[in-house]
Amino acid sequence: MTRLSEYLLPTEKQAPADAEAVSHKLMVRAGLIRQMGAGMWTWLPAGWRVHQRVVGIVREEMNAIGAQEMLMPVLQPSEPWRKTGRIEIDELFKLTDRKGSELVLAMTHEEAVTFHVAQTVRSYRDLPQILYHFQVKERDEPRPRAGVLRTREFVMKDSYSFDRDQAGMEDRYALHVGAYDRIMQRTGLRYYRVEGDVGMMGGTGAHEYMAPCAAGEDQILLGEGYAANVEVALASPGVEKVGEGYTRNGQPLTLEPAIEIGNIFKLGTRYSEPLGATYLDESGAELAIWMASYGIGPARIVAAAVEQFADEHGISWPRALAPFAVHLLSVGKPGTPEREAADTLYATLKDGGVEVLYDDRDLGPGEKFADAELLGCPLRLTVGRRSLESGEIEAQIRRGREQAAGLPLDGEPAQLLGAVDELWRSLP
Repeated sequence: MTRLSEYLLPTEKQAPADAEAVSHKLMVRAGLIRQMGAGMWTWLPAGWRVHQRVVGIVREEMNAIGAQEMLMPVLQPSEPWRKTGRIEIDELFKLTDRKGSELVLAMTHEEAVTFHVAQTVRSYRDLPQILYHFQVKERDEPRPRAGVLRTREFVMKDSYSFDRDQAGMEDRYALHVGAYDRIMQRTGLRYYRVEGDVGMMGGTGAHEYMAPCAAGEDQILLGEGYAANVEVALASPGVEKVGEGYTRNGQPLTLEPAIEIGNIFKLGTRYSEPLGATYLDESGAELAIWMASYGIGPARIVAAAVEQFADEHGISWPRALAPFAVHLLSVGKPGTPEREAADTLYATLKDGGVEVLYDDRDLGPGEKFADAELLGCPLRLTVGRRSLESGEIEAQIRRGREQAAGLPLDGEPAQLLGAVDELWRSLP
């Protein structure tokens, strides 16, 4: 159901009064998300389509490195968290059930996945393993802000690798670096992979994937062939703060705000030891399993794409993330020849497998054009009286608002679909 007359897309002329980030303003105005409470957001149909575009890309790249998808609960017993020492994290939601049993709402799933591996892995023959899921996370965020950038509930892809030793862990870590690089490249985002702090995760090393944009809360330092989280950079040799700026080995660095959209951690035996995740090697010796964990936030990738590509008229999605490939506008009242031509075009596109959103509402062209620019689908096609006169469908590329060559209105369906596909493939 992709007729706008039947689709839930509640666009707004004004942004929320408390919105500061561009992504917060535009995602609400474009009808993609709505707030239920502080840090609690609902993804409406078009917004969820974008979110799931990211999920699809991530899933493909995870499966390509041999990761196995599963699903673990958000609600968990508190005991594994006590064993790892993470029960004291302030942002961890803690509760009790009616019997008085202590429970937590997971913010990550290291404890859960290690609990299961401890029960099932016995021998070196059972290793290595890469397990992952897409699951809701809960975080008692003290200052929710910026729409879906800092929330109390969000979906995360988290994966976990299990190996016999450090060398194996490094191999699995390298596989994830490659997968994450490909994910970022496919989304179309500008990004940097930088050394990060292990923080509450623990372990021996970490990297963060950062998308530069004005709304970002993180700060990264950039130089010739160099990118690092500012805290990590200042703790490393050669990097200094000089007045209001920064240098590395005497060369100036640029400070840029960024959104953290993914992170990867070398955990070592940080979780396997307290939770008893061991295996027997060839000689029968019992050894702790070496682990790493890898997170990526689809919502943050969506918000970063809005931040990086929006203009003064609205969102401008990269092709890989757009909710629909084509936004079709009918400029004509029901029963007119131009509406009939638009209906025919809609049927042709849909039957040809094109993901099309058809604005068939009984509204003026100005309102339809404004909503199309706000939603930001990569290609807009318009059928009106001028189309009937010229025999061409008007085509506009959203990025840069460039007019493309008109498409044949009365040509064969295969010819039209081929022209649409060729134009689509040329888009960013």
